[in-house]
Amino acid sequence: MVPDTAAAVVDLDVVSEAEALTQLTAAYRQMNRAQRRRVARRANPEIRSVLAEVERTMALERSPGSMAAILTDGREMQAPHLDLIDGLFKRIARGERIKALITMPPRHGKSRRAARWAPLWYLARHPDHRIMIASYGADLAEEHSRWIRDAINTYGPQLGIALHAGSKAAGRFDLADPVTGDRLEGGLVAAGVGGGLTGKGAHVALVDDPIKDAADAESPTMRRRLWDWWTAVLNTRMEPAGSIIVIQTRWHEQDLAGRILEGQDTSDWITLDLPAICDSEDDPLGRPIGAALWPKRYGRRALEAIRRAVGERVWWSLYQQKPRPLEGGVWKWPWIMDHRTNPIALRGVDLSRVVVAVDTAGGGDEKNDETGLVATGRTSDGHYYVVTDRSARMGADTRGHEVGRLALEVDADAIVVEDNFGGDQMEQIIRQAWADLVRDGETKGRLMPAIIPVRAKQSKRLRAEPIAQLYAQGLVHHVGEHPRLEGQLVTWIPGMDSPDRMDALVHALTELADPAAVATGSGSYADQRLAGRR
Repeated sequence: MVPDTAAAVVDLDVVSEAEALTQLTAAYRQMNRAQRRRVARRANPEIRSVLAEVERTMALERSPGSMAAILTDGREMQAPHLDLIDGLFKRIARGERIKALITMPPRHGKSRRAARWAPLWYLARHPDHRIMIASYGADLAEEHSRWIRDAINTYGPQLGIALHAGSKAAGRFDLADPVTGDRLEGGLVAAGVGGGLTGKGAHVALVDDPIKDAADAESPTMRRRLWDWWTAVLNTRMEPAGSIIVIQTRWHEQDLAGRILEGQDTSDWITLDLPAICDSEDDPLGRPIGAALWPKRYGRRALEAIRRAVGERVWWSLYQQKPRPLEGGVWKWPWIMDHRTNPIALRGVDLSRVVVAVDTAGGGDEKNDETGLVATGRTSDGHYYVVTDRSARMGADTRGHEVGRLALEVDADAIVVEDNFGGDQMEQIIRQAWADLVRDGETKGRLMPAIIPVRAKQSKRLRAEPIAQLYAQGLVHHVGEHPRLEGQLVTWIPGMDSPDRMDALVHALTELADPAAVATGSGSYADQRLAGRR
């Protein structure tokens, strides 16, 4: 009886020790980094070894980048913009349903992180979920899938996942319980854009580089096929709570990213626009204007060399994520690009007048359903500044408020309204919206800008050419980037219907350049709305 009793006591001690260790590691995982360091410093060597393994497991679970760093002994490249990709996958892994569009330059690690390490990390966290990967061709999609499959073979024991013995194809595989070998619900399927995605639905769909090259991007047929596949194939294969991530380099203003940004559900999308060189104060990484995206790999000098090598159109599309259409017959790209300025420089410019121009949609077809809304300013020495382009699809219930808020934001002294298509109604809408803004306290006592109705009696060309000449003389400066407005300018040819953004710009600059308007602005309104400007 004594030996049996002693054995029981030893077993009890072992169980108690194991339970205590389990409790310790569970509590340790809930601590912050500083607390964990204090505990590790005080632990004996045996416990410290256990905690080191816990730290490693936590790092594998933390994010795709953290997992990649552990599994490659730090060789996998890390960068802040890759952390943004990690953040999206962490949100999805926590159960959030998202749709995200990421646009960034080539050779900046987007595919390796988003289409390889991130799916591997996600499947380790959710082996019962399925992932779809689509790229411009089946070969590229299967290359991603093959990499993930081989990584599961290599790292599976460390990650707690395994491949099912009967499903290990490069383009389609299932997961299995690493202990029993039983098939799980999770797995991955890969296909080229335009190909089928039959089988089970996806919890996560990754569309990586959906356009192969410039030829496909310029082909209306190829762009239409891509969009048809997007709407009729990929979107129909999603689970009800499934997430979609599109990550691409921009090629064309009507590529997949462009169509998504113009879609009715664009507000549902998380957009991470990451140009090679920051050109916006709203940068997702908070970079200052002019900062490189990945300076350790591609600094400003390297990027400038790339720019010279590839040319301006490729640079602005592939590297700055602002596709530029080919030039038309009135405006030229150098007129815009050679005289561009930035919001910081504008702070040192004394604008004698600022106007907002609004051009309501004049037709019923889809291409004329935007409201042109542009703010421009003028200095006393005859230089003009395109301050902002806020053109967008706007309903009658929001249009007036958007005009009023922009006028307040830029401190406009006048609002120019084309009255060819409902201008009288637009003036009434603006006045009513301003009254709403006054009631809500948004105007802060500011006077309502004068409303200046204009009727376009001359032809589009006669209206546009004097403004284009101001550009040719280097007198017009765009403040920051306005890709869609600029694209409309350089592609417009006399005889074409003029788009609403361009019309609003022409009306605004015509008002500022008109000798009578200049005289008015040089003097003063009766209510002194220009006091302090001169």
